[in-house]
Amino acid sequence: MTDSQMPAQTAAAPVYTVPQERKIVTAVPGPKSQELQARRANVVSAGVSSALPVFIERANGAILVDVDGNRFLDFGAGIGVTTIGHTEERVVAAAAAQLQDVIHTLFTVTPYEEYVRVAELLAEHTPGNWAKKSVLVNSGAEAVENGVKIARKHTGRRAVAVLDHAYHGRTNLTMAMNYKAMPYGAGFGPFAGDVYHAPGSYPYRDGLSGADAAARTIGYLEKVVGAADLACLVVEPIQGEGGFMVPAEGFLPTLQAWCTEHGVVMIADEIQSGMARTGRYFASEHFGWEPDLVLSAKGIAGGLPLAAVTGRAEIMDASHPGGLGGTFGGNPVACAAAIAVFEAIEENDLLAEGRRIEATLMSGLERLQQRYDTIGDIRGKGAMIAIELVEPGTRDTSKRPNPEAVASLVAYAAQQGVLFLSAGTYGNVLRFLPSLAMSDELIEDGLRVLDDGLAALG
Repeated sequence: MTDSQMPAQTAAAPVYTVPQERKIVTAVPGPKSQELQARRANVVSAGVSSALPVFIERANGAILVDVDGNRFLDFGAGIGVTTIGHTEERVVAAAAAQLQDVIHTLFTVTPYEEYVRVAELLAEHTPGNWAKKSVLVNSGAEAVENGVKIARKHTGRRAVAVLDHAYHGRTNLTMAMNYKAMPYGAGFGPFAGDVYHAPGSYPYRDGLSGADAAARTIGYLEKVVGAADLACLVVEPIQGEGGFMVPAEGFLPTLQAWCTEHGVVMIADEIQSGMARTGRYFASEHFGWEPDLVLSAKGIAGGLPLAAVTGRAEIMDASHPGGLGGTFGGNPVACAAAIAVFEAIEENDLLAEGRRIEATLMSGLERLQQRYDTIGDIRGKGAMIAIELVEPGTRDTSKRPNPEAVASLVAYAAQQGVLFLSAGTYGNVLRFLPSLAMSDELIEDGLRVLDDGLAALG
């Protein structure tokens, strides 16, 4: 039989070890979770809070199972980490195999192939057709710190610019880069200096075109910072914690053109929006934006800690030898998991799954918006969708934020076995970050719970 006569290969259907349906068998939280919560209160810092105080014993696909046997439909995915599904079989197998061979040597002492392979895959899949290099680190905030450090070294400049409503992390520098002080930065200062907050693009509230929003941003940067002193502009293509704001068409490429003209490094913070989350490998692709540097984390290793800075080779090579790295950065087990994530995306056509989820979620949310005028805006891409809730009767006028409604919906859904997350500068955004393993049936089930919760608001 010739190659042309061979039957087409199709991806095998996933095998789940946990039934893919929600089921509540106790109060939420149940008695075992309450016991663990009491133990936690004695030994865990009060500064480490939890959105839902149920203790998880197992997770698979799109379902979380707590210690009391309750099964929760997970629309949070660890805030966008388990993008390809909880305990995805390729990731588990790859990590287990690597654990048998090498757990740690430290790449900057004795290197290993897995680190190199992850860098090759990032060079292939990040936007931009030019030579790229990477450094692997542990977390999103560490990727931001390194991106800024590399940009400063490359340009010889000091200033860092970010956009209003941004969230970039919890380290000293990234707290200075965040827009919202509470809870991320309140009382933790003083913070790093030379960080400037420019207006961005928030179409639902500012009504500006991409060109006009970009002109406003550029005007701020030129007048308040000065291009000659600006090392980098760090931008989330779709803002995460700020409320899943999708910028107006043309906003990001216009900023990139200005940055390129003035020698400013433009950095895409794709920590939440990258790695197939939005139906593309990176959300920047939706906007025709080719950043100088791309920051990856969260979904890159299927739940294991890994992050990366990837970008133009001449920028990435600005650092002197020994200037980049860290003890656990690019751990071989996490790298093996990341390779498996890339393979799963390709073999299971997970980019198409992201687009499927967008179509199902958007359609369902639009139906709800027709019935409930507290839903002011629906926005997002792929499996990164949000609704912004406003006070009834203000959707087309003042758009007054309604954080109380979001809090009520999150609490109601939890009792029904659905995990939703809040977001937004004003606390009035309900975000949907399901894994790409979530079926349309499960999405519709979650939407029914949301419908009941909205009806209960009155």
